[in-house]
Amino acid sequence: MTNLSGQITKTGILLANLGSPDEPTTAAVRRYLKEFLWDRRVVEMPRPLWWLILNGIILNTRPRRSAHAYKTVWTPEGAPLLAISKKQATALESVMRQKSEGLEVAVGMRYGSPSIRSGLEELRGKNCGRIVILPMYPQYSAATTASTFDAVADALKTWRHVPELRFITNFHDHPGYIAALAASVKTAWRNGEPDKLIISFHGMPKRCIDLGDPYHDECAATARLLAAKLGLPDGRWIMTFQSRFGRDEWLKPATDDTLRALARGGVKSVDVICPGFPADCLETLEEIAVQNRDFFHASGGERYRYIPALNDDPAFIDALGEICAGNIPHG
Repeated sequence: MTNLSGQITKTGILLANLGSPDEPTTAAVRRYLKEFLWDRRVVEMPRPLWWLILNGIILNTRPRRSAHAYKTVWTPEGAPLLAISKKQATALESVMRQKSEGLEVAVGMRYGSPSIRSGLEELRGKNCGRIVILPMYPQYSAATTASTFDAVADALKTWRHVPELRFITNFHDHPGYIAALAASVKTAWRNGEPDKLIISFHGMPKRCIDLGDPYHDECAATARLLAAKLGLPDGRWIMTFQSRFGRDEWLKPATDDTLRALARGGVKSVDVICPGFPADCLETLEEIAVQNRDFFHASGGERYRYIPALNDDPAFIDALGEICAGNIPHG
C-alpha cells in the first residue's frame, strides 16, 4: 500500500481499553471519574440532572474510596491495566510482524492517558495509512465499544487525510479466545477443581439491554462456549455480573450475592474467571480477587480462587493476531 507520494505505508493496530487514573490519588481519580462518568454512552441520563449528581455527590465521595482501592493494586509500572496493555501491544506487534512486515501497534485509552487520540497520532507518525481499531472488550456494549468508536471519530475529525479503517466490534465467540480462556482454567485446575466455576462479567443496567444492546447475549455465548470447551455440565458453572453502580436495576444474578448464597448453601469451593476483562485491572484484582473472596469466606465458604485475566498469555496474543489478521486486507 502506497500513499500519494509513492511511499509504502504501514498498517497500524490500536489496542483500545478503558483507562486508569494517572496516580492512585484522590485528585487523579477525581479527574479520571469526571471524564469517564460524563460520557453519554456510560450514563444515559438527562445532562442537567446528571451534572448535579456527578459534581454534587459522586465526585465529592467516590474518588477517595477509589484511590484507596487503586493503591492496593498499583504496580511499579503504574496502573495494572495500562502496564498490561503495553505488554499486550508489544507481544501483538511481535506476532503480527511474523505475519507481515510494516505493522505497528499502539495503545489508546478511552479515558485518561495515553488517550485514543494520542494512540492514533502515534500510528500516523509511523506512516500508518491503514488502521485496525481493536477495542479490548470481547463482548460488545454501547458503553464501551461504541464509546471507543466515538473517541476514534472525534480524533479523526481533525485529520486532513483520514486513514483506511477497520473497527472490530467484538470477539466474544472467537475460537482462539475461547481456547485461551479454557486453557487458563485448566492450568488453575491442576491444583484441584472447585465445586463451582463462576463466570463473572461486568454489570450493566437492564434497561440498556431492553433498548437493544447485545451485551447480555454475547456474555451468555462466551460463558456457554467456555463451559462446553471445559466439558462442564450446567450445574457446575454460573454466569454472573459484577460492579453494580447506582440505583437502576442491573443484570442478574450479581456476583457478590451469588457467592454469598452459594457459601450459605454449603458450597465450599469456587473459582471465578472474568472473561470480559482481557487485562487485569481494579475490577478483577481488588473487587473480585479480594472483596468477593471476603464475601464468600464470611458466608461460610472455604476455598476461593480468582483465575487471572488472559493478559499477555501467548495463546491469547495469538488469538488477537488472528482477529486482527482477519481484518487486514491483503495486497
